[in-house]
Amino acid sequence: MSIIPKRERALIMGIINLSPDSFYKGSSCGDESDFEARYGKMLEDGADIIDIGACSTRPGSQSVSQEEEWKLLKPMLKKILKIFPSSTFSLDTFRSSIVERAFDFAGDFIINDISAGMLDPLMLSTAGRLEIPYIAMHMRGTPETMQTLCDYDDVVKEVADCFDKFIEDAAVSGIKELILDPGFGFAKSIDQNYTLLKNLQSLRKRKEDGTHYPILAGISRKSMIYKTLGTTPDEVVSATSALNMVALLNGAGILRVHDVKEAYQIVTLYEKLKN
Repeated sequence: MSIIPKRERALIMGIINLSPDSFYKGSSCGDESDFEARYGKMLEDGADIIDIGACSTRPGSQSVSQEEEWKLLKPMLKKILKIFPSSTFSLDTFRSSIVERAFDFAGDFIINDISAGMLDPLMLSTAGRLEIPYIAMHMRGTPETMQTLCDYDDVVKEVADCFDKFIEDAAVSGIKELILDPGFGFAKSIDQNYTLLKNLQSLRKRKEDGTHYPILAGISRKSMIYKTLGTTPDEVVSATSALNMVALLNGAGILRVHDVKEAYQIVTLYEKLKN
């Protein structure tokens, strides 16, 4: 049975960063009490999934060690098991070893891998063996180098072609549930991000049963918004909401956001408009 929540509407994924190295400081969690409060508030505000990550992957970031990542992650997994055992969380990591340890410790969750297995050759086989749903994001290079790798002849076609390969690799690895993420801000220029957002429908991939793989849109407070507006991540919640609505209209099925309450309102209005 899938652990991905089943809803008639689009899903909302709230973001909690356990690492202090985040482009948006408002998403960084201070301690266990702060984590508990944030997690509970996001569920209360309408989050279907909470995405937790203990290794920063913002542009230009340097990865912490595996042990440091686990040190930050383990106490929060304890909190989830003790206080929010019926909730669904995703683990933002590119390391199969962290997935193994988290699965042994906490059981089922969703893998959210920024590299779609590119940074760890064991990741896809690990996800398949453990029968864990997998979010495959498009990226080039590493967080340190990705913003120097934005040379595309046709960014929509090339991301779509990569999705085709992700789907093939996932099937070979035994992954049953796959979510596709275009990777806004990861090896993309600002203009390329908007081109992808405008053409999100072109990235939808059909399954054998006729349905589509869900597309996750993670644009919340990113530089494609605040640099375009000449401001900071702290000042673009309304602009983020506007582009989240565009993402829904263009085919996104999951919104990854810092501001859950606002995203829930957007999804509610979108469903009203659609129906």
